[in-house]
Amino acid sequence: MKNTSGFATKQIHIGKIDIPGIAPLATPIFQTSTFEFETTAQGANRFALEEPGYIYTRLGNPNTTKIGQKLAALENAEAGMAMASGMGAVTTVLWTALKAGDHLLADDALYGCTFSYFTHGLTRYGVDVTLVDFSDLEQVEKAIRPNTKVFYFESPTNPNLKLIDIEAVSKLAHERCPEAKVIVDNTFATPYIQKPIDLGADVVIHSATKYLNGHGDVIAGMAAGKADFIQECTLFGLKDMTGAVLGPFEAYLIDRGLKTLDIRVQKHCDNAMKVAKFLESHPAVARVIYPGLESHPRHELAKRQMKNGFGGIITFELNTTRERSAEFVNSLELCTIAVSLGDAETLIEHPATMTHSTYTPEALEEAGIGESMLRLSVGLEDSEDIINDLRTQLDRI
Repeated sequence: MKNTSGFATKQIHIGKIDIPGIAPLATPIFQTSTFEFETTAQGANRFALEEPGYIYTRLGNPNTTKIGQKLAALENAEAGMAMASGMGAVTTVLWTALKAGDHLLADDALYGCTFSYFTHGLTRYGVDVTLVDFSDLEQVEKAIRPNTKVFYFESPTNPNLKLIDIEAVSKLAHERCPEAKVIVDNTFATPYIQKPIDLGADVVIHSATKYLNGHGDVIAGMAAGKADFIQECTLFGLKDMTGAVLGPFEAYLIDRGLKTLDIRVQKHCDNAMKVAKFLESHPAVARVIYPGLESHPRHELAKRQMKNGFGGIITFELNTTRERSAEFVNSLELCTIAVSLGDAETLIEHPATMTHSTYTPEALEEAGIGESMLRLSVGLEDSEDIINDLRTQLDRI
């Protein structure tokens, strides 16, 4: 497969596994814990990394190799890898990039478990952690220390859809800290919309549970970056530190989901734009945050940085009490109350008490995550049906 091939061609064909004499069109599931060696010398050479080949599924499996190669191609990275969850990806990469005495500089709006891992996990093991607003470059620059080794952020952020200038942060980070890594969680945008490595980032992380798989039936994480760093993440971060190994069957499902990534994400984006415009026009809605709306404070950055759409996530608040907002959510029929995102179904949740319940009230306020904020993951249903479900309940407020 040529590097010049288009996105859709890559998402379907990259990583093809040839099995002599069989030639299956769909990659089989290599449901095995270990692999045979022809000789003891071959086994020794593989353990010494002097010969390519599989040893044990915790160290690699054809199914996980394939989706790692596919993500790398889609993100324009040298290499990619898969882990057992999004948090498995975060912890595998960060345990590899950091050690005691290092400084992690991160944005203040993070997925709740990432926030908890940074503030309650890494700090227990001698890593200094500072959270600032990465949309303000002056704050980022002031927080840099001589021992800053990682700059970490999401864009758009979860759940308040703050946009961070990936190119500007990467340039600042590499000028001030040449050895540091810029790590971007690209879960909300996906490589179809945004490619952080093209904008200067070093590593991209995904909760593959979300759009990469797209069908709500897998828990997985992925990362992509330079080949030497991804190899270190595999042989140290994953093998020795987290053990967050993705199973072959889950990798097979992600491979299947990736074949339609561009089509699915485009429909998510198209639906989300229609829903966002409807919500913004309804008198019961106090505020709508969506990068595709001109009202978004960084809409121009979104147009520059997000190439094929503005994502499938909308955040909004209602002109009513928190209790009445809860009643609104409970009364929805098509929109399902559930965490996660990127599924075919439209999902709605209350971040302050669900996905971001690890934040203190003070931390929520600092990160700009409102107590009455609702997060809507717009699905693949007919947009008119999603809007009608929302309109029916909004009209009652």
